[in-house]
Amino acid sequence: MLAALHDRDGRGRFGGRARLGIPGNADDWASVARQLTEGLVKGSERRGALPESIVAFLCQDPKDGESARDVMERLRPLAQLLRTACGALDVPVIEALCISDGRFWSYCCPSAQCCPSDGTPMGLPGTSVLAAAATYAGLQIRGSLREFRARLIPWETAAALEQESALNAVSMALIPRILDDESRTVVATETLDLAHRVMRRFADSTSAAGVTGGSGVLAVSGAAGMSGALSADLRDDELLRHDEAATLILGLQDRTTRDRAAEWMEGDEAGPALRLWRALARRCVGPYGEHAAAPLTLAGWVAWSSGDELEAREALAMALGADPGYLFARLLHQACNEGLDPESIRRCLRKERVGRADAEAIGSSVPSVPSVPSVPSASAAFSVDADGSPGPASTSSTRVASRRRRKPRSTGSAGSAGSRPGSRSSGTVGTRRPRSTADGSPTPEAATRAGDGTGGGTRSRRGAGRHGTKQGDT
Repeated sequence: MLAALHDRDGRGRFGGRARLGIPGNADDWASVARQLTEGLVKGSERRGALPESIVAFLCQDPKDGESARDVMERLRPLAQLLRTACGALDVPVIEALCISDGRFWSYCCPSAQCCPSDGTPMGLPGTSVLAAAATYAGLQIRGSLREFRARLIPWETAAALEQESALNAVSMALIPRILDDESRTVVATETLDLAHRVMRRFADSTSAAGVTGGSGVLAVSGAAGMSGALSADLRDDELLRHDEAATLILGLQDRTTRDRAAEWMEGDEAGPALRLWRALARRCVGPYGEHAAAPLTLAGWVAWSSGDELEAREALAMALGADPGYLFARLLHQACNEGLDPESIRRCLRKERVGRADAEAIGSSVPSVPSVPSVPSASAAFSVDADGSPGPASTSSTRVASRRRRKPRSTGSAGSAGSRPGSRSSGTVGTRRPRSTADGSPTPEAATRAGDGTGGGTRSRRGAGRHGTKQGDT
């Protein structure tokens, strides 16, 4: 984690923070250091206050057979990369600390008197004045990062083999359908419908158990709170079958499907959705570890949208650990670290949802278009194809329309449809009178304008394609 420090008029204060899980592969450390540093420094600069200095914290528990001092030495190159990356942006790192197994070391202090080689013990949790004040104020302790990660890491139990077998079986049938352009939309609908059913199942089980909490977090504190949360996770695991989990995990690999699932971010949908994304992340076992990037990113997004930045950062960091190039997770992680308001993203997703509902409503009314009585206007130059999409009319229809436009003005009522074919009226297009050549035939330019009216329907379809691509690329 990097913490920005500001010093104005001799009064220091903490600024923004940027946090990211430490990649297991040391080859990724250089790019992670640059990404984390640029996100913090440039984010602070956009908010109008470039930090004067930075403090770096490298926190990791020892692995099996590893001591805390070994962790400190193993992470030393990463600390140096962070210091170099900050220096390249003219922001010095005044302190870099490694925290492991209840002790901390300084990478900047060379004195063995204040920073012994065996590290300095940290104070026992809950014994500080700040901890006492927080308890008195009624603040709740929600557990450590290790306990948060336990709710999101893949299974390592005997059930993991059964889940892996289900993923293998479902992938053989589902992946070819996702890759096929014609069946991809059907798969997306099936995936979202299944997710809805599982969410309702989770919500019903919560109501039956008498548990409250819209964000899916139990309203208890400390160790009892995490114990209750783990019990809730076990209950969700029992409600989700292996084949259902496999279908949802693989279906969410389609980015358009994932973006539509991200719309379940608030209200009564947020709690069950967050529980579902956690449960799916736990099912990405064995060789399907990279598939966890999608449910972890969704879990981080819903947690951030619900106001839980701690779980959001952890889930997004784990998503980047599963797939460092996952763009959706990178964007959300940077936005969360820079302290942006998630409401701007919620507005975009709400707009997408409403726009899609409007498009579906309009699409359902398309079959009624041919029943509209024809009138002598430029719309006569268009027809409706068999699939309901507008297309060019026949050549004879175009000639008839041209002859009607060349007729002299009628002496009848000005309000009649045929009195003034060239006049503008609501619901008509292409009213500009085409120029003619010397022999009286329409010029190529006029024919092109007539084609532009037909192109209106074509542009609509092309615009819809761009819209879908935009969702998928995010």
